[in-house]
Amino acid sequence: MKILSLFISPLLALIIGLLFLGISRKITAKIHWRCGPPVYQPLIDVIRSFSQKSISHGAFFDFGIILSLSSSVVLIYFLPVGDLYAMTSGGLIAFLYLMLLGPFGIALSSAASGNPNSSIGVSRKFLLALAYEVPLLLVLLTVMTHYNTISLVEIVNIQAGTGMAFSSWALVLPGIAYFLILPAVLGVRPFEIVSAPQEISSGPVAEFGGKHLAFYTLQHALQLFVGLALFVNIFLGGGTLFGLLNPIAGTVWATILGIIIFLVKMFIVLVIELFINAVYPRFRIEQAMRYLWKWPTLIAFVGLVIVAILN
Repeated sequence: MKILSLFISPLLALIIGLLFLGISRKITAKIHWRCGPPVYQPLIDVIRSFSQKSISHGAFFDFGIILSLSSSVVLIYFLPVGDLYAMTSGGLIAFLYLMLLGPFGIALSSAASGNPNSSIGVSRKFLLALAYEVPLLLVLLTVMTHYNTISLVEIVNIQAGTGMAFSSWALVLPGIAYFLILPAVLGVRPFEIVSAPQEISSGPVAEFGGKHLAFYTLQHALQLFVGLALFVNIFLGGGTLFGLLNPIAGTVWATILGIIIFLVKMFIVLVIELFINAVYPRFRIEQAMRYLWKWPTLIAFVGLVIVAILN
């Protein structure tokens, strides 16, 4: 199963990520009283981009986007999707480091392009990543302290027996803090600062076209999947229903049902975030950093202190 997961996990994440991108556009359009594109539009965009001619600005321009996409694929291996996981020893600290490779790869490509809009977008991307990494680190430290492990698989397995993290009042504050920074992790409004087409012509990807734009779309889809999946695994128990799957545990049907439950939880979180995305205006970069370093960081820090005292 683990060997099979090496191939299934990234493929599943890519398909679901592209589907969620399409659903995001459709739901946002409906909220705005528009028709919107079909849910399979991101897939069409990727196929069309691969069929178009791509202009390269050098080796770093090519390497950066590949690095960003590869880091997102590696992150998928750390995430259990129901009973489907490729790594059991993957720690949350390594996960945090790998999350920084995505923005770094995009920065390499954008810097090689020489476009001033790309430079502005990259600077915003790094500032935003720095802003949400602080409360995210506090949240993950709280979870690791509470469950006494750094493994995502073990955290999910513990929740399968004790209930989701939100059922423990000690983890309510970290859960709230993560939910407050989740739009920033996903890059949706009010944190749609990096691309901001009305201001900086799509920012880092202003010079992307052809296969480079296709790779960026795939990386964006994987980033969306990773942000949602991490929240579901840490606070919503992953793909478990807390004992309801025990009669068929260990079977193929249990694995399939666990994946379906996991994806349903992800979809529910996505829809909630989409309502926030549809009604809130975009922050300026200084407003975003002030917000992220204020309430989410404060709430996450208080949660860490409470868990440290209780443990």
